[in-house]
Amino acid sequence: MSSLLIVGGDHLGKITKKLEHQGIREIIHVSGRKARMSQKEIPSHVNLVLVLTDFINHEFSAAIKKKANKQSVPIYFSKRSWCSIYAVLEKSGLLSNRTKRKKIAVNG
Repeated sequence: MSSLLIVGGDHLGKITKKLEHQGIREIIHVSGRKARMSQKEIPSHVNLVLVLTDFINHEFSAAIKKKANKQSVPIYFSKRSWCSIYAVLEKSGLLSNRTKRKKIAVNG
């Protein structure tokens, strides 16, 4: 089961549906607006942390990076655009088996 923690951004909009379509089973979103959010631990079942760099301050970003490294959870940084998120997740290997499409040969 794939579980993803997204940090940053007030609303994810259609990104959630697109991630579910790619096979991500659980999406946890933390906006990072409140200072006390940086004190919480990353859930132990999370496979990957994705930080949306457009919508997060440097202090919170550094705190989440430190926690991810401490807990040995891979952390990636991306802009909020779908193409940036998809490229990062594909690079991470989280989508590797789910996004490969079969090529069908057509004889004709």
